[in-house]
Amino acid sequence: MGPSSLFNHVLGPVMHGPSSSHTAASFHIGRIARSALGESPVEADIAFDPAGAYAEVYRQQGSDRAFAMGIMGRGITDPVYKNALEAVRGEGVDLTFTIKSLKDKDHPNAVEVFLKGASGRKVILGARSVGGGAVEVTSLDGIGLSLRSDAWDLVVLAEEGALPLLREEAGALTLAGSSLREWGHEELIVFHAPCLEKPPAGLIEGLRLAGGVRELWLLEPVFLPSKGEPLFSDASAMVSYAGREGVTLGEAGLRYEAALLGLSREEAMNEMKRRYRVMEESVRAGLSGEGLSMRLMDPVAEGIMEAESRGGLALGGLHTRAAARALAAMHVNASGGLVVAAPTAGSAGTIPGVAVTLRQEMGLGEEEVAKVLFAASCIGLVISNRATFAAEVAGCQVEIGAAGAMAAAGVVEYAGGSAAQACDAAAIFLQNWMGSVCDPVQGFVEIPCHTRNAVASSEAFVCADLILGGYVNPVPLDETVDAVLSVGRMLPRELRCTTLGGLSTCPSARALKAGGV
Repeated sequence: MGPSSLFNHVLGPVMHGPSSSHTAASFHIGRIARSALGESPVEADIAFDPAGAYAEVYRQQGSDRAFAMGIMGRGITDPVYKNALEAVRGEGVDLTFTIKSLKDKDHPNAVEVFLKGASGRKVILGARSVGGGAVEVTSLDGIGLSLRSDAWDLVVLAEEGALPLLREEAGALTLAGSSLREWGHEELIVFHAPCLEKPPAGLIEGLRLAGGVRELWLLEPVFLPSKGEPLFSDASAMVSYAGREGVTLGEAGLRYEAALLGLSREEAMNEMKRRYRVMEESVRAGLSGEGLSMRLMDPVAEGIMEAESRGGLALGGLHTRAAARALAAMHVNASGGLVVAAPTAGSAGTIPGVAVTLRQEMGLGEEEVAKVLFAASCIGLVISNRATFAAEVAGCQVEIGAAGAMAAAGVVEYAGGSAAQACDAAAIFLQNWMGSVCDPVQGFVEIPCHTRNAVASSEAFVCADLILGGYVNPVPLDETVDAVLSVGRMLPRELRCTTLGGLSTCPSARALKAGGV
């Protein structure tokens, strides 16, 4: 597994709600499987293990529609998403979903995708959703792999005699020689070349027909290719870098992403601004009530904001308005609207609640709010590298808990604090959310997800203030993240996004009648 990217793995993707693990990642897996097939499918079966999280929530969290979008080759933000199951049948695809024991089931979000094309070509892709929309391809027609889909992955099954040709042609694919991998598989050799650019069609066809080549697959990336080296990978190195360079955490994050993805400073800044605008629009739409169709809840964000403005609350204030904005973004997420996974769709309200509040109430310019988001993303980078964003693995503490920690660092950035202070604010936030479970009522990303996002937005300001005011954090961020992952692994399966524990099992929660679409 390569280095984490802020845009690929932390603050994104831009997606239709409601779940990054079960919606965005499912779309990505379907898209990758389609590219491996190399043609439009006419038959598709998506299989989940009965002990995994997918089996319990794939309908409620839109995984079925997301897989359909991916295998059709549609864009992730295509508005046909809400009618994807009808659309895939309209394209002549026989799509089924199966619950069965999987060979590769060491992850709660394991999935096996079978596709068949009109030509008769078939492919079986094993993959897993690893949190925040990120995926790992684990097998291809029985060949064990570990691919993150941030390159054009050329995978060839061949006789040993074909290797010289494959190695020679790989040099034309702008690859470093160290990127090539070869290993044995059932008396043949697997050749893997991650390509930064799409290989020419003629070259691929020539390799496919070359003597000794038994099978060839070209898997398209669903993330931006990583073209450079990471500037840091953990909080300790991150703080050291910022101190050595005399920059804030936000500036360090901007430099990190530009270096890793081979972007100019302006390109990286513009991409973060674009993602902020999606956040701002999700807050606006949620407060206006436009196009909302939640299943268990009625929209409340607008009413809370109105009550605060007329003095109808106990205290009100900036913290409450940030919380209401977080609720608004989550209303849009639950309705299948466009949001930014931050770092997941289940936590897509927390950071927007804070960032939009800072922009609209504290007068931040676009570049300043982008720096806030880069600082927040740096905290997510540490969590991505040392732990996970998958509640199915470690509970709500790595989704909304992670988002709150990221938001706290963003507030420190806004206030002019140091990178070390930003990391400490993130650490104490996580220390207070450690052990939180993932128990979405009836499998919908609504209860208690919405109020948790709201509270996390408010608490982000408190944690930032505590650190800026002089609280000395004795347990650094790296160690805190390690502890969070350890605690998450101790949580029973019932408390990790299966609807089998916590609030999900309360009689009143079970009795709620789901509406919407």
